[in-house]
Amino acid sequence: MTQLKGTTICGVRRNGRSAIAGDGQVTMGESTIFKGGAVKVRRICGGRAVMGFAGSVADAFSLSERFEEKMEQYAYNLQRAAVELAQEWRSDKAMRRLEAMMIVADAESMLIVSGTGEVIESDDGVCAIGSGGNYALAAARALVRHTELSAHAIAEEALRVASSICVYTNDHITVEDI
Repeated sequence: MTQLKGTTICGVRRNGRSAIAGDGQVTMGESTIFKGGAVKVRRICGGRAVMGFAGSVADAFSLSERFEEKMEQYAYNLQRAAVELAQEWRSDKAMRRLEAMMIVADAESMLIVSGTGEVIESDDGVCAIGSGGNYALAAARALVRHTELSAHAIAEEALRVASSICVYTNDHITVEDI
């Protein structure tokens, strides 16, 4: 069975605000756009945090649910919840098969969480994942360095740049900020 893949997510932290933007394209296999208006960024934990995912859609939803459980378990401490999820993801036999990555953010921080056990906080407040992640990352870093745009505006424009370059990224963009 061909897997459905979710693509580009970009997170920006600036002036005490975090924004995560994601495109809407879901690609089936290597050559078919299955859906153009998917939402891969959402508020979680009653609006206390936001998350975006790239990778297998079903796997990402499973991870999202587990992350919310960890947030509740660890009193909405984003870093602790992310570390605990990454450890479980890496060590649990069933979870190890999940193919997705996440960017999560709350009022204080933003992290990339992966199934290989990484929990990464960027040095410059910009991070991106997915097939167009490198394009979005480069665009966001340039905008942070050379403009006064908000985190929201930078994340959105970075996705627009990625969508003009990456065939697995479209310009149906969702942005959530906190």
